[in-house]
Parts: sequence; C-alpha cells; structure tokens
Amino acid sequence: MSGRYIVTGGAGFIGSNLIEALNKRGESHILVVDELGQDEKWRNLVGLQYADYWEKDEFRFHMRNDSLGETDVVFHLGACSSTTERNASFLADNNYRFSCELCEWCLHHKARLVYASSAATYGDGSEGYNDDPEKIELLKPLNMYGYSKHMFDLWAARRGFFDKVAGVKYFNVYGPREEHKGDMRSMVHKAFCQINDSGKVRLFKSDHPDYRDGEQLRDFLYVRDAVAATIFLAENHDANGLFNCGSGKARTWLDMMKAVFAAMRREPQIEFIAMPEALRSKYQYHTEADISRLRAAGYTAPFTSLEDGVRDCIEQLLRNQSACR
Repeated sequence: MSGRYIVTGGAGFIGSNLIEALNKRGESHILVVDELGQDEKWRNLVGLQYADYWEKDEFRFHMRNDSLGETDVVFHLGACSSTTERNASFLADNNYRFSCELCEWCLHHKARLVYASSAATYGDGSEGYNDDPEKIELLKPLNMYGYSKHMFDLWAARRGFFDKVAGVKYFNVYGPREEHKGDMRSMVHKAFCQINDSGKVRLFKSDHPDYRDGEQLRDFLYVRDAVAATIFLAENHDANGLFNCGSGKARTWLDMMKAVFAAMRREPQIEFIAMPEALRSKYQYHTEADISRLRAAGYTAPFTSLEDGVRDCIEQLLRNQSACR
C-alpha cells in the first residue's frame, strides 16, 4: 500500500493499532480523525507517525465542502461504540449519517472505503451469523448502537454499494490500547485490572437455561488479527460487501479468564454476580463468526489462539504502569 490514508477513529482502540501496523509497513502519510475529548485516548497516538490530526467536526466540514484533497484509502472506524448509549439521535447522526456522507464522498472521489460495521447487528443470533449481504434485512439488533451500524449496512446494500466498498463486522476484539474505553473495554483488560486490585474476577451469572455461569460463548479476536484483515480488504478491491471478522471459533468466558490468570501467573478466582436488569433482554449468549466469505475473498492468515493473544496482551499490560488508572 502507498498513498494517502484517512483513519477515522484513529486515536481509538482498533484505529491506533491500524496506524501502528501501517507505520511498520513504511506508511506515515495518514490523516487521523477523531474526538480526543477529555479522557486519555490521546495516549494511543504517542509514538505513531502520521501527517495530521483533525477533530471529527473539522473533517466533516472539509468533506462537505469537498476540500479534503486526494485520498487513496479511507479506513472508517470512528463511531460511538457504547452499547448502553441512550441518545438515539446522536447515534443516528454520528454512526449512520456521517457514514453515509463519507461513503458518498469516497465513491465520488474513487477512494477505497473499508468501514467498521459490527457483530452487534446480529442481535440475539437467532438469524445466525452469516455475513451474506442478501440476508441483512432479517437482522434485528438488540441495542441502538447495533441498530445504528445496521442502518448504514442497509443503506449501502439498498443502493448497490456493496460491489464497491467493504464493511467489517468485528466480533469481540481485545488487545492493547483500549485503556480509554471505560466500561466498553474488553474483559481481558477489565479482568487484568480486577485481579490487580482484588485478586479475583467478576463475571455475570447466566439467566439462560442452556448456559451455565461463565459458559456463555463469544468469538474473541485479537486486535492484531482484526487489523491484518482490515488492511487486506483495503488492498484487495475485488473483496467487497460485508465480512465477518472473528476467529471463527466461539470460546467461553471461563476460557478467557483462565487464560488471563495463567498469563498473570495466578490461580483462578472467579465470582459470579447478577446481570443488571437493563442488560438481560439485550445480552448475547453465543456469538461465532462465519468467516467463510473472508476466506473465499483470499484472506488465508491464521487467527491467533485465545491463549496466545491473551498472553501477549497481558505481557504488554504488565509493562504499562498506567494500564488501570
């Protein structure tokens, strides 16, 4: 890859890891777009090489006024990813309308667009986890975050844009550079901090008769694998439409916690707590990415095992004295 890149959400979790990967490939002509606000997200940019940083509103102004200049690839990862955000109007503008405007700009300027959809669009999974664009009309997300992502998927599909752009449905991504996410951090990071603080981890009890406590299933994805697949889609212009991005193998929360304790060289101590009432009707008990479309598109790289990914992540957290501040 060479040329000019835009990474929205570039100071965020996946975005900053993507920029690091581009830097390692010798790429630094990158416009970073984000909203740094008042948290510590700015730390994710330290040590990265990029050409410029714009706040989202400044970027949106230039996009609407067609003054962005030439761009080869747009990685659109910026969004409010809080599954508990209650301001639906904000999500509709920030996650949906902004994405529509950016997509139209990319198509007009012949810039490659790879954007972040979400596995949250699958809802309770009753319609499966098949990323065939022909089946997205059947999906019923459980929260407004998931629906805001689904709105854009539907918009792109109905306009026939899935023969020109690529959307990535990330499953449960974990890894370095997510300290700023608060309650939206992965359980790897939350568990690391809980263990440092109290020596034990708290997990939600199961309210589903088919799943025992701690045996709810998730498709856990190491962020470096998410980044590698995203760059692959940017480089391969024939790989268009929606693509699940996960390991393709569901694991339990207990599997993850055992991996965290092992990486920290401690014996597992797990406490099960009641799930908040507000989450019970919106909780996913099983997610597993069907990655057959990604493989068919030519992505052949293996995915990092949960144990190896957690070990690598924990080793980095152990070197970061401010990881739990």
